Amino acid sequence: MKDYATPYRYQAVLPTPFGCVGILLINGELHGIDFLPANYPVQTPVTPLGRRVAAALNRYFDDPESSFDLPLAIFGTAHQTKVWRALTTIPPGHTTTYGQLARLLGSSPRAVGQACGANRLPIIIPCHRVVAANGPGGFMHATNGAPLTYKDWLLNHESRITAGA
Repeated sequence: MKDYATPYRYQAVLPTPFGCVGILLINGELHGIDFLPANYPVQTPVTPLGRRVAAALNRYFDDPESSFDLPLAIFGTAHQTKVWRALTTIPPGHTTTYGQLARLLGSSPRAVGQACGANRLPIIIPCHRVVAANGPGGFMHATNGAPLTYKDWLLNHESRITAGA
């Protein structure tokens, strides 16, 4: 996790049901979403893209089935981008395991987990929907603490979709 005593240049910091998220925009694209502590200073978006990202995230927090249509900056290895593309096909309210995704992609579960942990666009590229065969697995390269609290919240938020099905 980041050292939040160090200032970061977010174009917006939004309150969420589980804390705050920092939005990093560069050259008209969304470059990153960081999970931040609940006491992080909120920063209202001032650019059109910042307002668009904020609106899209707020729609998701109201309705987990909402979709995202945002300009994304996706930089990673060929394997990472292959994993990230696959993540976007997992519907809200559903999960897959690292092993299942690895078999689908001809990879290993550990490599899938590393790619998920390297995802700079969580929620938009839903790495939280990948779980371990015997539990929640990790999130943001962590297996406990705040990252798993975020993952649990996101999965519980989306579980209401399948609970009504």
